[in-house]
Amino acid sequence: MNKHWWKESVVYQIYPRSFVDSDGDGIGDIQGILSKLDYLKDLGIDVVWLSPVYTSPNDDNGYDISDYQDIMAEFGTMQDWEQLLAEMHKRGIRLVMDLVVNHTSDEHAWFAESRKSKDNPYRDYYIWRPGLDGKAPTDWRASFGGSAWEYDEATGEYFLHMFSKKQPDLNWENSALRQEIYNMMRFWLDKGIDGFRMDVINMISKKEFLAPYEDFMNGKAENNGYEPNGERVHDFLQEMNREVLSHYDIMTVGECPGVTPEQAQLYTDEDRHELNMIFQFEHMSLDKQKGLRKWDVKPLYLPDLKANLSKWQKQLHNKGWNSLYWNNHDQPRIVSRFGNDREYRVESAKMLATVLHMMQGTPYIYQGEEIGMTNVRYKTIEEYKDIETLNMYKERVFEQKRDPGEVMESIYAKSRDNARTPMQWDNSRHAGFTAGEPWIQVNPNYTDINVAQALKEPDSIFYYYKKLIELRRQYEIIIYGSYELILENHESIFAYIRTMGNQKLLVIANFYQAEAVFTLPKDISFISKELLIGNYHVEEEEIKQFTLRSYESRVYKLDCTVQ
Repeated sequence: MNKHWWKESVVYQIYPRSFVDSDGDGIGDIQGILSKLDYLKDLGIDVVWLSPVYTSPNDDNGYDISDYQDIMAEFGTMQDWEQLLAEMHKRGIRLVMDLVVNHTSDEHAWFAESRKSKDNPYRDYYIWRPGLDGKAPTDWRASFGGSAWEYDEATGEYFLHMFSKKQPDLNWENSALRQEIYNMMRFWLDKGIDGFRMDVINMISKKEFLAPYEDFMNGKAENNGYEPNGERVHDFLQEMNREVLSHYDIMTVGECPGVTPEQAQLYTDEDRHELNMIFQFEHMSLDKQKGLRKWDVKPLYLPDLKANLSKWQKQLHNKGWNSLYWNNHDQPRIVSRFGNDREYRVESAKMLATVLHMMQGTPYIYQGEEIGMTNVRYKTIEEYKDIETLNMYKERVFEQKRDPGEVMESIYAKSRDNARTPMQWDNSRHAGFTAGEPWIQVNPNYTDINVAQALKEPDSIFYYYKKLIELRRQYEIIIYGSYELILENHESIFAYIRTMGNQKLLVIANFYQAEAVFTLPKDISFISKELLIGNYHVEEEEIKQFTLRSYESRVYKLDCTVQ
């Protein structure tokens, strides 16, 4: 297996709007991030993934970009951003920027031109179609609800938007558009950034799902359903790699909803020259009812999670590379989701971190995860800001007449705003996030859960994460060792073995409050053992069989005889 710095790194995602506000306007900003770089350095972070800071009307909190080469005024200036990059590099921290090129804002100059007339040079930068019998060209649904087509009176046609109607999709079949995107990427890479996280990048190929334009015109169009991972996506990414990515020593990670391990190999196999790794979402769908939307929640069945994560570990080993995450700006807080955010918040947060960070792949930590921040339960829908959440509430309560209380329970479990509440720095007003009124309300539990408190407690979640990162630097087996699931059918224990040469790591975790008895499989032998990390004090020496306490996790290094 080839070794690379991005395989050996730990990434920290910053959602700038909610990280730190330096000027009291209630919105996090670049100077706020600058003020916390030493905190990230202390944690041991190698790379920061910065969610979009580009100019945007903020319909989808910056993922609707109106100018790719400027900084949103509420975040600061280009000079602020350049200072941020320089200060990160001074501390040995690399910077990965978000690349959002499936769509732009409808306020982008390209789209303003595109909608002017059917023969405008920018028309073909987007995907326009006439309607069919007074209806949208297809029955595709947008990810945020409603039709994926929006009628535009100026030219009497519909444009495609797979997300908000203010996020028109770009037409990647247009080579002039692709060159504009590549030039924009070079603009940032030449400034010195260290890579890109690519938003929904596996959705950029759509032509094969759309009937030819002429067929729409003469009424012969077929209504094909859309799926990500279109047939041209690999052509586009290989061209991007050839023209841009391969000329820089950078890290690339593509957000790829609906991808399988076999498809992931195509994206991440080093010989194919596309991306370094992808984000997949299969494990993020295991607590929703089959065939329904993410809001239709069901309890996690641990063997499903074990089988899923193990499948990715095995199928990408030596054929690609995994990204490892529990949280990001689109996901609820993991300690509230798969852990216990009440009486066992600390223990379960540490356990979940252990399971993830000991796997093969590049780990991602989302802001606040390292102190065990939890989901929020706002009292009214008016306190929520996320467009996806608000659209779902409107659809289910006002259109489908569902019980508002039940709908709110779904929101408490799965709203993206769970991840977007302000970072909890201390127990002062608004958690030390802002001196003003925050753009979204702070989670009321900030008085107990905050960075200042975590830094005072030697046994805090923060220091546990720091230790996990240190172990990763110390033991190459954590990065490059092979993976084998054990006790695969156990309904409470997630345990696996990592192997490299004569060394093994034994990772054991109890996912639940009830105690569970761990029995080491008879085929695992060793000469000596060492406890590397655990979330409880451990006295007993015997590991062939013992009882795991509530949410207990342990990692043992085993020295083994040569077989």
